[in-house]
Amino acid sequence: MKRIAAILAIVALAGCAGEAGTDPESGFGSSTQQNNLAMMSPRDFAIGMTRKFASEVPNTVHFAFNSATLDAPAQAALRQQAQWIRQYPEIRFRVYGHTDLVGSDGYNKALGLRRAQAVVAYLSAQGVSRARLEAVVSFGKTQPLVYTPGPNAQNRRTVTEVSGLVKSAGEPLNGKYAEVIFREYITGATTLPLVGLANQTTAGTGELNSGN
Repeated sequence: MKRIAAILAIVALAGCAGEAGTDPESGFGSSTQQNNLAMMSPRDFAIGMTRKFASEVPNTVHFAFNSATLDAPAQAALRQQAQWIRQYPEIRFRVYGHTDLVGSDGYNKALGLRRAQAVVAYLSAQGVSRARLEAVVSFGKTQPLVYTPGPNAQNRRTVTEVSGLVKSAGEPLNGKYAEVIFREYITGATTLPLVGLANQTTAGTGELNSGN
């Protein structure tokens, strides 16, 4: 708890030390934004980080028909994902597999899982700990982006999302949470703050595990 308090105290003090002539209530570095961020629920935090991830690197890769092979564009996207993920060792990620509507439910569920497994294997090969990549999930053909009975490249995809914080013995999750908040403050994000990102909702957004 002392460690957490120290981190948050540094954030609070830094939030009071803006440049002369700047608006103290604007930007990611303001004390108001940091206080709001510190009070976010774990779910809102995960949603905010998922949206930050998707805004900074490709969170989706696509596959050829009836294939779980990663082509060159998919591998390039996953290298960007891996680079981003390595910057946040406190965070866990989950990969969701999807297919188009061609074929049976059972076959497509298995195909979606193979696609998610291929992504996890590639991320692991790029230096991401397998322990931080949660059990992959396959939605098969149940969540198409485009409702068409024929083959569709947009539906043949995997989506990578933030799923939470890494659980480690002897260290409370809120300590890791505070570390991420502090790092975000120090790096001075130039995109929308996580608070704003978490508050933005889209039609049909449900649980974090929707994969869309």
